[in-house]
Amino acid sequence: MSSAALPAPRPLGGRRAAFVWSIGVGVYFVAVIFRTSLGVAGLDAAERFHVNASALSTFSILQLLVYAGMQIPVGLMVDRLGTKKVLVLGTVLFTVGQLGFALSPSYATALGSRALLGCGDAMTFISVLRLGSRWFPAKHGPMIGQVAALFGMAGNLVSTIVIARSLHGIGWTQTFAGSSLAGVVVLVLVLLFLRDHPEGHEPPPAHHAGAAFVRRQIAESWREPGTRLGMWVHFTTQFPAMVFLLLWGMPFLVEAQGLSRGTAGELLTLVVLSNMVVGLVYGQVIARHHAARLPLALGTVGATALIWAATVAYPGAHAPMWLLITLCLVLGACGPASMIGFDFSRPANPPERQGTASGITNMGGFIASMTTLLAVGVLLDATGDNYRIAFSSVFFLEALGLVQILRLRARAQRRERDHLVASRVEAVHVPV
Repeated sequence: MSSAALPAPRPLGGRRAAFVWSIGVGVYFVAVIFRTSLGVAGLDAAERFHVNASALSTFSILQLLVYAGMQIPVGLMVDRLGTKKVLVLGTVLFTVGQLGFALSPSYATALGSRALLGCGDAMTFISVLRLGSRWFPAKHGPMIGQVAALFGMAGNLVSTIVIARSLHGIGWTQTFAGSSLAGVVVLVLVLLFLRDHPEGHEPPPAHHAGAAFVRRQIAESWREPGTRLGMWVHFTTQFPAMVFLLLWGMPFLVEAQGLSRGTAGELLTLVVLSNMVVGLVYGQVIARHHAARLPLALGTVGATALIWAATVAYPGAHAPMWLLITLCLVLGACGPASMIGFDFSRPANPPERQGTASGITNMGGFIASMTTLLAVGVLLDATGDNYRIAFSSVFFLEALGLVQILRLRARAQRRERDHLVASRVEAVHVPV
């Protein structure tokens, strides 16, 4: 049969694409609920396991260490095995981890459960990005990424509202064990309905040559300045909000600012709501004005540093409520700004390296978050719970990331222009 007789593949996008992609997003939504549930349970965990600030931060640090360490392996797995297999494995792992955390009788077993949860969580977001790139046209990439992150923040919202109230209503074990049932639900949906790509859009067969292939994938992805710039943008923008939401926001607002748990929970919810609104705005702006990527990222870094400094350096015993509200609103922009990192790495790499490049990019913010979580915990113990000193550790990592972004931006932009010109020339010479 001649190629002219073959039916043309359906165009990307549409209801079928939205349905399949929504299943992947649902997995990520549940993973974020499990990941951030400790953020509203930090004080309860300290009491349950009789640990200090440093030991408490170890929960989140270990979880993020596993998450960050898994990013490149997961990227390689997605490139090689496809989205569905990786999401199935990830869902099983984070569900077992959440259930284990509910039933843990000791600090050590709870740590192991969080590590397992982090391992499964690490497999979700890169898979969702890959799923979106397979089912939707490339021009929708920025918006697809921001919407996926928006649903992730909706998971965070569930943690700050539902998990927090459930903890004080039905207790630790029932709350965490009950929430693990959500993992079972999304696992069934993935097994029944998720597909790696639409019919007629099968990727070309990849030739994997063991360790040599792995080294080549990593080296070629890292060689692209856009990948490195994306990683540093993610590094610099994401971690202040992550540290605040994942663990230290609630203790800071309650212990250092004298707020009730209810009021503190409302402020954490404000961070999440701000994130969701800003994410939609950033996605629309970048989709229409590609050059806005770097100004938005740098503007977010500058605003975060300014408001964070004003809060921790406020001369009174407690910062005024208007300043705390402003801090939470600005922190809401950190997550959407971190997604801009993928908008640098995505056009810098061909489809067969998208998973690996996304894994490298995604490591950035989680390495920064892990480092800051540890620094805050150690400094709190060393200074007698002085949050002014402990929270100042944020500025060192922001400065490091900012230097790297400014160093790489021109090189990445030149390389991206070269890729664009080459793709246009190739398109002109493709025979019809």
